[in-house]
Amino acid sequence: MGSQSPLVEKKSYLKDTTAFTISELDQIREQFPILGRLTASGAPLAFLDNAASTQRPLAVIDAMSDCFRRYYANVHRGIHTLSEESTAAYEQARRTVAEFINAASDREVIFTAGATASINTVARTWGDANLGRGDVILATIAEHHANIVPWHQLAERTGCKVVFLPITSEYTFDDTVVKDHLARLQPKLFAFTAVSNVLGTKTPVRRWAQLAKSFGAVTLVDASQATPHEPIDVQSLDTDFLVFGGHKMCGPTGIGVLHGKQQLLEDMPAFLGGGGMILRVTTEGFEPAELPDKFEAGTPPIAEAIGLAAAANFLTGLGLERIAAHEHALCKIADQGLREMQGVEVIGPDASQKGGIVSFSIDGVHAHDIAQELDHLGIAVRAGHHCTMPLHRWMKKTSTTRASFYLYNRPQEAERFLEAIELVKTKFTRSGRRRRQRNPQ
Repeated sequence: MGSQSPLVEKKSYLKDTTAFTISELDQIREQFPILGRLTASGAPLAFLDNAASTQRPLAVIDAMSDCFRRYYANVHRGIHTLSEESTAAYEQARRTVAEFINAASDREVIFTAGATASINTVARTWGDANLGRGDVILATIAEHHANIVPWHQLAERTGCKVVFLPITSEYTFDDTVVKDHLARLQPKLFAFTAVSNVLGTKTPVRRWAQLAKSFGAVTLVDASQATPHEPIDVQSLDTDFLVFGGHKMCGPTGIGVLHGKQQLLEDMPAFLGGGGMILRVTTEGFEPAELPDKFEAGTPPIAEAIGLAAAANFLTGLGLERIAAHEHALCKIADQGLREMQGVEVIGPDASQKGGIVSFSIDGVHAHDIAQELDHLGIAVRAGHHCTMPLHRWMKKTSTTRASFYLYNRPQEAERFLEAIELVKTKFTRSGRRRRQRNPQ
């Protein structure tokens, strides 16, 4: 696709500059070796599948490699040099993450296998201990399956029920409806996303947390799509539980964070049993360790925690506010461009009310076909229901296509994406015409 495409001639959005200069973007991209590769078709890679998982900078790759090369050993158990060095690095990683989200104490930071594991931990501990028949869990219809299925499982175990908040036709939530549900249902738990992984819709986390507290509900916030993109201050937000995964914020897979208020975590029973999470064990029973060890049974994700800390430092160094502004500019380019195309429906609110996510559909073209065609052009996007089947059922859609931006994407990639969508539309419109000509009614 050259610079003479009809779309660019019609209108260019590059005047909408981002928070990073061209030089800064070049320097950032140099930290991500994978971005320089070509795809299978020989096209340069434009990675726009960041809501699924982001790429890793050299800082993360090097930190994990250094651990494995120089000092890796199991933590908390050995008195030899390598174990002591690994333990120090692992616990420093916890302090780094605690500072990253402004936790009141690093004891409130529990390392898990991911955001999904964090939610399941709450369901299996706090949920089993505090919910019973007739109790209500309130969630939004826009939740990822990770913030739905554990509550359904909890309902099967305890007899509680899960109720879903509706969304408006503008793909936002009405605070009056939220308040009405809280007042009428008196839920024990209000579980909601900070940013929808499909719509990009941002929820007012602090306001909802305060509202939930006024009705006696505990809050759990899935911040998987927020933590990598904007500053998170758990003390200011005043959430009871907040979860996120490492792989969506330039960190490794296999690690996530469960943040909980210390008193809540101390009152919760231990979940997984084994080494590391005990104070003492007898033939009659056991006594769990103090936080955070209480919820970290077995050998923890040591190198992964070190990599997550390196990712947190990398994002902090760039500035989360600047990252958010950069992504908003790219989202605006893509969102506005798609809305101006005939036959294209943008799924979500306008760019001012969402993160760097743009989901859409093209009349008469399956989402998988769109994604495959874009892949031939070197553009990686996601197609499907994005682990949000209830939301898609509400939208009366089986699937959508999603482009999601991150700190290393260029404005030119957003325009290249728009040009590619025009090409996809043209291709399938022509093929549709040919089919109709071969099969006249």
